[in-house]
Amino acid sequence: MSDERPSAEHEVTVRRAVEEDDAALLAIEQVSWDASSGFPSYQDGLSDTFFARSGPEAHLVAEYDGEVVGYLRLQDKYPFPEGAGVLTINGLATAPGARRLGVASALLNAAAAEGVLRGARKISLHVHSTNAPARRLYERHGYVVEGTHPNEFLIEGDLIAALDMAKML
Repeated sequence: MSDERPSAEHEVTVRRAVEEDDAALLAIEQVSWDASSGFPSYQDGLSDTFFARSGPEAHLVAEYDGEVVGYLRLQDKYPFPEGAGVLTINGLATAPGARRLGVASALLNAAAAEGVLRGARKISLHVHSTNAPARRLYERHGYVVEGTHPNEFLIEGDLIAALDMAKML
């Protein structure tokens, strides 16, 4: 009998990222996205550092048995005072070998807790309409579709809608 959820001795833990996570996070980034979830051209632009886009302070990191297995990038959505209180998830990825262990759920729970600590009222995100597993995950965590952008992206010859989802805290 196989249990896909972590047992008591195998737990997913979440912490803030540190510079030393760079290589592990870059390795996850390099294998986590496909045409249903991301942009194939993004892979071509990856540098030799994960933190080129944003520093460790913007990331929560998941570990399983002491190994870095995922991340969530959580940032202020708006750079002006009127938008204060709205955070956005600008990336969530789980290492392929650690999927179905509760990593993404642990990261989303930690993001909500972090949002509350920061006094946020809302967390938003974008997801491709073709990424059904991610959509189901977000819905299980209380995210709802706030908007649809039909034909937003042309990926590998297919027009893809982008969905705006959000959760009130």
